Amino acid sequence: MKITGAKVIVCSPGRNFVTLKVHTDEGVYGLGDATLNGRELAVASYLDDHVVPLLVGRDPFDVEDCWQYLYKGAYWRRGPVTMTAIAAVDVALWDIKGKALGTPVYNLLGGRSRTGVLCYGHASGATLEETVDAVARYLDLGYRAVRAQCSVPGVPSAYGVGGAELGYEPATRGLPSEDAWSTEEYLRFVPRLFERLRGEFGFDVALLHDAHHRLTPIEAGWLGRRLEDCRLFWLEDPVPAELQDSFRLIREHTTTPLAVGEVFNSLYDCQQLITEQLIDYVRATVVHAGGITHLRKIAALAEPYHVRTGCHGATDLSPVSMAAALHFDLSVHNFGIQEYMRHSADTDAVFPHAYRFADGYLHPGEGPGLGVDIDEHLAQRHPYVPAYLPVARRLDGTVHSW
Repeated sequence: MKITGAKVIVCSPGRNFVTLKVHTDEGVYGLGDATLNGRELAVASYLDDHVVPLLVGRDPFDVEDCWQYLYKGAYWRRGPVTMTAIAAVDVALWDIKGKALGTPVYNLLGGRSRTGVLCYGHASGATLEETVDAVARYLDLGYRAVRAQCSVPGVPSAYGVGGAELGYEPATRGLPSEDAWSTEEYLRFVPRLFERLRGEFGFDVALLHDAHHRLTPIEAGWLGRRLEDCRLFWLEDPVPAELQDSFRLIREHTTTPLAVGEVFNSLYDCQQLITEQLIDYVRATVVHAGGITHLRKIAALAEPYHVRTGCHGATDLSPVSMAAALHFDLSVHNFGIQEYMRHSADTDAVFPHAYRFADGYLHPGEGPGLGVDIDEHLAQRHPYVPAYLPVARRLDGTVHSW
């Protein structure tokens, strides 16, 4: 079997996605997600202009060799655009191999380590009462883990609030919106939120929260300590992770579990965090961290240090990435939890898939390959529309981490 070509498909069924479709001389094709939120066309160009010509004539079964060729052969390594493009190729090759061998991708990764993939949903509200009601809705649907976000009194906008009833889509069409932010008001409010949620729902439900890179290490340590009695499953992205030493300071002040990594694109972004046991969950994802091949290397590094996986799974990952993540999650021993934000009906129609949710768990399906496809004719009805993530500013106008 040889690769004969590949096609980059850009569409916007509710939001923008970039999909790579790799063809072979035996009629088997594979899909990979190449979506980089707000920078989609950069990855599409990287694939079209630089990567796709390198694939023709290659054996799609040589997944590791192809990954190394695209990573080391480019000389300019890493970075979100490069690693997202590599991920698209990598996932498509795993899909081809599974289809050609007539087996789900997880069987190629060592088989199942569990019977289902624990996942969490996103509950949010403009008020504390609305957030309580949103958590209750998720529990009624069978979720065992819920991320809770709430608007902060005195702050015009808050991360994680708004959008679809069972999801959150921060990217908006047109130029970036600007959100106002007050760390002081946020720190005053969040402990109240989780005290109320624990009082309402007890400790049988796993509760998660995302600070979204907006705190300093000492602020994060203070918040984590205040939340210890609420027993969070994790506090996500408490600080920007460029300075990995900052997590040591947080660790010195709290035992609240820490998760980080949705913006990571290589093992080196989390190497110190893992080997020094500064985090509990690494959130690197299939599409932005170089595909299944590279994500497995990250998980292998993390396992002996008692760090588990908690892959990003928001709507900026297409169903192709979600399917790939589930095959990875099902197979890897040190899996922790999978973020699951439901896609729109339009997205699901363009990307028919076999994965399903039941009783708090996701299941990737038993068909060959990834178990997801793309309806190209329907995709053409949803042309690309420029969209960006917001920019955050403190109340005095200073640009802040969003």
